[in-house]
Amino acid sequence: MMRQLLGALALMSSGLVLAVPGSGPQPDWGIAIGVRHADIPYRTEVDQGADILPLMFVHGDDFYLHGLEGGYHLWQQDEHQATLFTRFRFFDIPREFQNSIQEDSFDLGGRYRYMPSPGHFIDAELLSDRRGRSYGHLRYGFDHRWPSLTVQPTLQLDWRSREFVEHYHALETGGGRSDIGASAGVTLSWHLISNLYVIGKLEGSMLGDGAGNLPTLDKRFTLESYAGIAFFPSPDSQGLHFSREPLKGHYLRLAHGWGTPSNLGEILNFDWEKDPYNNRLSSLFYGIPLTDTLFDQPIDLYFTPGVVYHHSSQVQKPSYEGVLAIKAYYTLNWPLRWRIGVAEGLSYISRPTYIERTELEEKGYRPSKLMNYLDFSLDLNLGDLFQSAALERVWFGWSIHHRSSIFETSSAFGRIKGGSNYNTLYLQWHF
Repeated sequence: MMRQLLGALALMSSGLVLAVPGSGPQPDWGIAIGVRHADIPYRTEVDQGADILPLMFVHGDDFYLHGLEGGYHLWQQDEHQATLFTRFRFFDIPREFQNSIQEDSFDLGGRYRYMPSPGHFIDAELLSDRRGRSYGHLRYGFDHRWPSLTVQPTLQLDWRSREFVEHYHALETGGGRSDIGASAGVTLSWHLISNLYVIGKLEGSMLGDGAGNLPTLDKRFTLESYAGIAFFPSPDSQGLHFSREPLKGHYLRLAHGWGTPSNLGEILNFDWEKDPYNNRLSSLFYGIPLTDTLFDQPIDLYFTPGVVYHHSSQVQKPSYEGVLAIKAYYTLNWPLRWRIGVAEGLSYISRPTYIERTELEEKGYRPSKLMNYLDFSLDLNLGDLFQSAALERVWFGWSIHHRSSIFETSSAFGRIKGGSNYNTLYLQWHF
């Protein structure tokens, strides 16, 4: 479960989407959504698949999230860097099989990077899936920047172990052996206006003789592309970010909530049903400030990881949920301070809850532990309400805790339509 939780913290992809982070300066934060297209290499009637992917970026001194990758720099010295990371790997098959098979996964890996000159990098990576099937990459890439455009070409050799080829290419039919192939691609980020960017990627991959001649495949060469829109710091926003001083501007949010079988639209219209089994959750979220301005408006943006405990009931055992999101707040000052909040992120749960499981099984779906996460909130400042300086940094509010899979549009979330909703009440303390 720990690898999956770490992986869930990574899925939300400077804006070089679906690529490894470059060696040049990276944006402090970012959030994006777009469409991935990929060739299906197997002997099937369908030749290509598509996924809608939300992506998230947060870059600190050591910890980072970069689209489909998240990690921690264990060692950095001059032109050398060693990183422990997790990266999402797609298993591209026809969409009608994706819910039942669910072989997309986060893999754990290590990387040594050598940076011979500014903007250029050479990577040696070794990764493994959860069953120990290993593979690796030897990569060269560089970043090239213009005032409004950044591109990152890469060229790499791809090694796959016999066990990896046998499972993912031979499909356990026998005959798989270790393979060395090659890939080449380019990613880009184009600044349009203010915080709005266009991002994209195009990559071609070629299997070697160890996998390319298997009877389960009808393609040795495959293409993958991504195109989307993103929100990043504007090029002239230097100095607008919050201070990196420890705890300055950070917050803690403690919440308790009750499940409902109603959908998100009904809840937003204040017309929801009570859960007859009284399924409940308790959560703790931590907020780290990213910026106080978005599109030249006073919008506060936070990176907010959280842990959620789903209480046991007569229809479910307890379960644990890990969340990672970026949340935006807009403050209204009449007649006291109110805030409207919206968050987008990822959620991984150790065991799907009763509300989620029953809805999906009624529709014929296999539940997915990894789902898209949304949070909608409305809160008020208790210092203003009670005219108390001691409560100046405390907020009380109502929020919707929402898990779903973007209407069957993504294999990463099990190609599902449905999810779960909880109404919660919370207290939030700002440091």
